[in-house]
Amino acid sequence: MAPVLQSSQPWVEKYRPKQVKDVAHQEEVVRVLTNTLQTADCPHMLFYGPPGTGKTTTALAIAHQLFGPELYKSRVLELNASDDRGINVVRTKIKDFAAVAVGSNHRQSGYPCPSFKIIILDEADSMTEDAQNALRRTMETYSKVTRFFFICNYISRIIEPLASRCAKFRFKPLSEEVMSNRILHICNEEGLSLGGEALSTLSSISQGDLRRAITYLQSATRLFGSTITSTDLLDVSGVVPLEVVNKLFTACKSGDFDIANKEVDNIVAEGYPASQIINQLFDIVAEADSDITDMQKAKICKCLAETDKRLVDGADEYLQLLDVASTTILALSEMAQDF
Repeated sequence: MAPVLQSSQPWVEKYRPKQVKDVAHQEEVVRVLTNTLQTADCPHMLFYGPPGTGKTTTALAIAHQLFGPELYKSRVLELNASDDRGINVVRTKIKDFAAVAVGSNHRQSGYPCPSFKIIILDEADSMTEDAQNALRRTMETYSKVTRFFFICNYISRIIEPLASRCAKFRFKPLSEEVMSNRILHICNEEGLSLGGEALSTLSSISQGDLRRAITYLQSATRLFGSTITSTDLLDVSGVVPLEVVNKLFTACKSGDFDIANKEVDNIVAEGYPASQIINQLFDIVAEADSDITDMQKAKICKCLAETDKRLVDGADEYLQLLDVASTTILALSEMAQDF
């Protein structure tokens, strides 16, 4: 029975670092937190930075290193704020947990076990402003017996009164070298064959998100076996083939709306997600050579940003892609007329 459980375990969890010192590429954060662990006196903390860079892993590692497996469940409350985001959660679940005092410091099985509890709020930037304001009061009232660890991608979405009460730790995007080393370690452990081209593709499509890279790798392994190619990774990632996006952009550069409309029809018929098309089109526009001016790029990118927002709000994908195509054609033709 044990091997079945092992094989079905997500590799993101299987290879998650268990100690703060093992978190990759966040040297400054690791150094400060290692010193904090030695004193076992943690302040409220705010971890922010891009997804998949080790924020949640670090918070969980601190909690495990402070309390060990025996006291972890009774001393640590994990909440995902994107699910538990309203003010009622703060008034009930969080407040009830924070209010109960714990015993004085006593080391247990080699763990410091300080006299406070920890509440880990993942995706805290999803919390409503009312919930964050309510949380501010809870932090003040129970600061002697409870520490809060906030985890978010966008620190600007955390209200200033909360942010100012926390020690802030910024997590840097992972470099391609760091990601490649970690992926190769997993391949070695799992007996996978991953060539240089496939490794480069995996780094590119995961965009610095190690969690996403590991998930793609495991998905490809389940579908295609132990030998994984670039094509396999592209298939499981949902990334649109580059030639499809290039065709759309070339059609827009032609200035003929009918040609661009045909490419949009093909994209929709193939079922490619419009949001992914927008992301990849942005990369092509931003990296375009001197045949497109900065003003043209600015107009197109502004349209892409507005379209992305409308797609998030539930707009029709076909109409939004048509809008992008027509705006791009206009932006390029206007500048051409100026010359």
